[in-house]
Amino acid sequence: MQVNDVVAYIQAGRDRFVADLKEWLTIPSISADPAHAGDVRRSAGWLADYLRGQGFPTVEIWETPGLPAVYAEWPAEDPDAPAVVVYGHHDVQPVEPLDEWDTAPFEPVEDGDRLIGRGTSDDKGQIFFHMLALRAGLAASGRNAPPVTIKLLVEGEEESGSAHFAELLRTHRDRLDCDAVVISDTTMWDADVPSMCTGMRGLAVAEVTLRGPSVDLHSGSFGGAVPNPLHAMAELLAALHDADGRVTLPGFYDDVVPLTDEERELFARLPFDEDDWLRSAGGSRVAYGEKGYTTLERIWARPTAEINGMWGGHTGPGAKTIVPRDAHAKVSFRLAAGQDPRKVQMAFEAWVAEHTPPGVEAEVRAAGGVRPCFSPIDSAGVKAARRAMERAFGTQVLFTREGGSGPEADLADILEAPLVFVAVGLNGDRIHAPNEKVEIPLLLKGAEAAAYLWEEFATALR
Repeated sequence: MQVNDVVAYIQAGRDRFVADLKEWLTIPSISADPAHAGDVRRSAGWLADYLRGQGFPTVEIWETPGLPAVYAEWPAEDPDAPAVVVYGHHDVQPVEPLDEWDTAPFEPVEDGDRLIGRGTSDDKGQIFFHMLALRAGLAASGRNAPPVTIKLLVEGEEESGSAHFAELLRTHRDRLDCDAVVISDTTMWDADVPSMCTGMRGLAVAEVTLRGPSVDLHSGSFGGAVPNPLHAMAELLAALHDADGRVTLPGFYDDVVPLTDEERELFARLPFDEDDWLRSAGGSRVAYGEKGYTTLERIWARPTAEINGMWGGHTGPGAKTIVPRDAHAKVSFRLAAGQDPRKVQMAFEAWVAEHTPPGVEAEVRAAGGVRPCFSPIDSAGVKAARRAMERAFGTQVLFTREGGSGPEADLADILEAPLVFVAVGLNGDRIHAPNEKVEIPLLLKGAEAAAYLWEEFATALR
């Protein structure tokens, strides 16, 4: 495959690519709003029709108890070639607050090299560049089929929690059998500093209730003589961390996959300005966290415990001198590679029981969790994708991770295939916010990288 031919095809197809993407973006496929369920279905139908028009031999709409996904498959000419699932989602976030948009969210607008509108970056724009990549690769190689079997899976419920996605994967496990899963739903460090994500943290959440007396008590008559649930809660939560910022749950770090020296060195090459980062963090005045790790290492590759809220007793105006009958707190744990949400929740429940004083009853309600995902930088798929991105961008590609979480762990676990993140969104794309945008030249670079990726995978994944 000649680089010049790939680039020439992509550049020649730019206007058609943007026009088609804008048509798809006009569909308000907001999965979190039941009023837009029909629009999510219309989005799936639009994409299915488009993929048939692009030549995919197999295109299907896969129903769920909720909203539909789209599946398409283009077999390689070689029946022994590797197979790759490309994952993305066609649903989008709600658009409120509407008064903060400079343009209509579902009337996409080109502003120079930017395309503005809901879904431009997250995730319609990023899944769409794979269509241009496939056409460019076929045109440049003269083939009638890609060098690897491509299985496209575009979900319709990612922005509302992917409630039915795991079961969808299990139902179609045989159809989705693959050697790697490509994710195009993340970001790069910067337009001038291309990077690949290699992992996303997971999540475990819980709510704690401590109960003391059956009613609020007069503090003059009972204060200092019976346990105070709010005092107990404050002590319990304060004990969650030690003086070095480490979480004190027994066994909390046992399963964490440690950072390698190479990963730490590559993270350190990123042009990270901690003062700028602190300003973006609500004007925070100092970086804080687990001793021995940098800020990027803490937010990407280390687990955390956070107190999200705490309440109880009298919180209205004026004084009310009581011993409150109960206290409440919400706690969340961001989980690093290797950790299991349920195991962490069970450890927290045991820890709360151990730290609850006599005379106080404790209740812990776990509220679901998301497993972390991780791709070693020395894996065959990551190495191949890095080569493809470096061919497209003409410079070294560095590595990042992300602190958020999604359905990626289900893809890796159920399909039993490694994840490879190839994405060109930017942190400044305002995803989930008003005035979401994407840089069109980066979408075209993404298409170029993906065109090279199938060629790289054909060899690397055998």
